[in-house]
Amino acid sequence: MRFPGTYIGDILHNVPRSLRSSEVARGILLIILVGVSSGLGAVLFRKMIEGFDWLFFDGGETAFGFFGKYYVIILPALGGLLVGLLVRYLAREAKGHGVPEVMIAVNAKGGRIRARVAAVKALASAICIGSGGSAGREGPIVQIGSALGSALGQWSRLSEDWVKLLVACGAAGGISATFNAPIAGVFFGLEVILRRFSSLYFMAVGFSAIIASAIASVFWGNSPTFTMIPEYVWTSGWELPLYILLGAVAAFVAQGFIKTLYKGEDLFNALRLPEYVKPAIGGLAVGLIGLFYPHLFGVGYEGVESALLGEFAVGLLVVMCLLKIVATTFTIGSGGSGGVFAPSLFIGAMLGSAFGRGANALFPATAVEPGAYGLVGMAAVFAAAAHAPITAILILFEMTRDYLVILPLMLAVVTATYISRRMARESIYTLKLKRRGVKLFKGEMDPLQYVTVGEIMTEDFPAVSTEMPVTKLVRMLEKTGHHGCPVLSKGDKFYGVVTLSDVEEGLKSGTPHLKVGDIATSNPLIAYPDQSVRDILLRLGTMDVGRIPVVDRDDPTRLVGVLRRHDIIKAYHKVVADARKKGRVV
Repeated sequence: MRFPGTYIGDILHNVPRSLRSSEVARGILLIILVGVSSGLGAVLFRKMIEGFDWLFFDGGETAFGFFGKYYVIILPALGGLLVGLLVRYLAREAKGHGVPEVMIAVNAKGGRIRARVAAVKALASAICIGSGGSAGREGPIVQIGSALGSALGQWSRLSEDWVKLLVACGAAGGISATFNAPIAGVFFGLEVILRRFSSLYFMAVGFSAIIASAIASVFWGNSPTFTMIPEYVWTSGWELPLYILLGAVAAFVAQGFIKTLYKGEDLFNALRLPEYVKPAIGGLAVGLIGLFYPHLFGVGYEGVESALLGEFAVGLLVVMCLLKIVATTFTIGSGGSGGVFAPSLFIGAMLGSAFGRGANALFPATAVEPGAYGLVGMAAVFAAAAHAPITAILILFEMTRDYLVILPLMLAVVTATYISRRMARESIYTLKLKRRGVKLFKGEMDPLQYVTVGEIMTEDFPAVSTEMPVTKLVRMLEKTGHHGCPVLSKGDKFYGVVTLSDVEEGLKSGTPHLKVGDIATSNPLIAYPDQSVRDILLRLGTMDVGRIPVVDRDDPTRLVGVLRRHDIIKAYHKVVADARKKGRVV
């Protein structure tokens, strides 16, 4: 039903029908509950970080005091080992910086997030940050709030559109509570998570963010995140070009941060070590860096305030800007649990403060307050990394409550975002999705890009041993009608695949007593459960392969299933049917 020319009509226009249904009363109640739970979740999470910080650093000093000042080196390594074990055995979604996992849930899984993710993510990230890991608390809080919203939506048996909306409400509530920034929380939920705007979405997400912020203010008060900061002083219009230049520099630094982070992730993925050991190695590297630069441990907001107040020399600011990128890469890239939001702000604060010092030295009558450049640099680097200019502007404004800085802030953020988008289409969040084969941009809507291999693969596909005689394999293939199957070596470790063509070539050779291991292909094309089917389908077509073994990403020797052409065709028909049922065009 439409209400032309009315405010109600504007609210309902272009909103999924399921959000206008009889579920509205339950939905409003759940929006309130999500706001309350995400606010309390943010409070509890920060308390957990404080507790683990005391446990590791104060308790660690007592337990490892015989190492002298060097005891701090092993703390992030111990924390990394614990995080690795939690992620490996309880919830793999808790690995990394959290926001991409929420985006995948919204775009590919109907907003469904396992309920245990909130608890495991909170514990793993609190241990990681509390032990000195270079990561932020905002990404985990977003994932925690989103998981709570998803759990409530699924428990109430609401439609998929409602569950997605509740996930965005949880994300907005988390940001709102942790920064005491409800407006920024709203736009984070809309700009980054839902990636769409409407009056109804704004009201729902805004209501949740306000409630979460109110809950958090009961515990932390209503003051801004940063209080001990310089006040921006307007001097002349000649200062504005300097902020545009700062925005340009911030874009290049942000792109360097993104590339370094994912290059580090690739290097750690290539290490043939147990997955839970890798965060400990990354933690050891962070401990070595933190021994000389302790401000790089944890979230680092104390170091940010010191930089803004001018307590660091220019050389130290530049060094800490670069080392924060390295430390965060070791923490997140190795498989630790934490966000990239706070590291982006830290990098921006160091960059901007150093830039402001240089500008003040060259133009003392124009660039009067170097610390103001540090504030603007924080928002510029985050906006360039996340491609989220509205969120960056609002969050910096709410973190400082200083309206005078809004004009240079907007100039730098818009410049940084524009240049960053020209340099790379993907943000620090969407690049992770692209690497998994999931794309979110309009014009690239293949229905299979939102279906993962793990959702449609055949788990009970027969496998054979490398020791099986080829004659027995021939009988098995004839009986089952399969044209090939995976091969396992001793200890049921994945070895490769064997096909009818391999059998034919082997029999032609005339070699007596052939075994499967003699003819199998040991380095076949493989897939991982979290990859998109679209990505695999493209590779199937170019290589003319009928089936692909699916292995555990963390342990490639463990076979978890087989993806067949039949599975893909069946999934495609189901996705198209579901889309038509919901009135979507595919």
